Amino acid sequence: MGRGNKGASTNVLYIVSDILFGCISFVVSALITGIFAREDWRKYFVVAVIFMLIYILSNKESRIYNVTTFFYIDRVLKHVTKSILIATTVTSTLLFYIGNAAVDGRFYVIYLVVTYICVIISAMIMRILVKSGNVFAPRTLMIGGYEHFEKFNNYLHKSNTEVDIIGYVSVKPEDKGKSEYIGCIEDLEEIIKENNIDQVYIMHRKSVALDMVQEYISMCMEMGVTMRIIMDSYRAGAAQSYVSSVGTYPVITYHTVSLNMSERAIKRAVDIVGSLAGIILTSPIMLVTAIAIKIDSKGPVIFKQQRVGMNGRHFNIYKFRSMCNDAESLKKKLMDQNEMEGEFMFKMQDDPRITRVGKFIRKTSIDELPQFFNVLIGNMSLVGTRPPTIDEVDKYERNHWRRISIKPGITGMWQVSGRSSITDFAEIVSLDTEYIDKWNVLLDFRIMIKTVLQIFTRKGAF
Repeated sequence: MGRGNKGASTNVLYIVSDILFGCISFVVSALITGIFAREDWRKYFVVAVIFMLIYILSNKESRIYNVTTFFYIDRVLKHVTKSILIATTVTSTLLFYIGNAAVDGRFYVIYLVVTYICVIISAMIMRILVKSGNVFAPRTLMIGGYEHFEKFNNYLHKSNTEVDIIGYVSVKPEDKGKSEYIGCIEDLEEIIKENNIDQVYIMHRKSVALDMVQEYISMCMEMGVTMRIIMDSYRAGAAQSYVSSVGTYPVITYHTVSLNMSERAIKRAVDIVGSLAGIILTSPIMLVTAIAIKIDSKGPVIFKQQRVGMNGRHFNIYKFRSMCNDAESLKKKLMDQNEMEGEFMFKMQDDPRITRVGKFIRKTSIDELPQFFNVLIGNMSLVGTRPPTIDEVDKYERNHWRRISIKPGITGMWQVSGRSSITDFAEIVSLDTEYIDKWNVLLDFRIMIKTVLQIFTRKGAF
């Protein structure tokens, strides 16, 4: 088994630079405040070490130290500032709320300011070093179509990857003679020898057969030249991707749903806390509603129906019954009055199946309150996509399936975007997929706030 490459994409020099500037910031802060004259100065050094450790770990999580990360000043400033804030929050909590440490506040504030300045300087110095043309950068060949060479070369120069591009090797005869062209792929062995090449990038496209790619991989491995494969033939549109490995097998993962475990854990925690709070706060309303439904019409208080959840899973959704007891059988007779475009959803403005109490609880969204129990159980989320019925999903086309690639929600992008006025199912799918693409915890909170405001202003029925 060959040697591992754990951390091969990590810019270790950048980490060392941050550590060095972290030490400088401590020394400067200590000199300004006279900490070195105190007997307990080592305590302050421990604080600085803890702070920098948290900062570096946060940076690593943000992929700042990854050599392939594009270096834009605004992006770096954003991530560095985020890491400083995280380190400040955690260190301050450990010091003042858990440890009750007696730390000189003046030193701590000055240290935070000086450290922030130092880590920004560290980032800028690293960028200058990388882009100044390091003599140790590997001499590199690019193989593929010329248009892809230009695009990928541009990406490389935006990243922190240290490469010395020697030239471009063509796989198509028509690319001969273009800028930086140094030969055809058939002459790769001689080109490598003549130009002292350290590594080769090859754009694996459908026009390049797998057996040909394997041939040149074997050639490079035999010659001791690093080969990097750009898997361009497996592009997946707007999908996100990352590379990992299982043992010695490299795995490229494409996805359109966030796979960040920490974010998903936060979303689930918010769902649990939010659903429990919702159940407790609305329990008096739910009790009164249950009594009113029982008095108004025959049938159960809670309406239970099978809906389709994440990736096609079936679950029972709970609502207060707002229709007559035989509503499902009457739906077939009313399908010709469906106000939604297409047959993917059913909706009527004056649905005759709705009871007197049902009209009120629908208008005020009280009928949705039992779904807090669905959220607590885990088959729904506070925010997500609308949970479709089984017969709706049976009519879905392939591009519609993506809207159920996450847990359905009590509310979502569609509901806060003028639900009552939207009758085009394609637009609903577009809003749902927009939510999936843009999802983050802050977006969930914004949607929940908009939902509450719409309920109280009675803008759009939920």
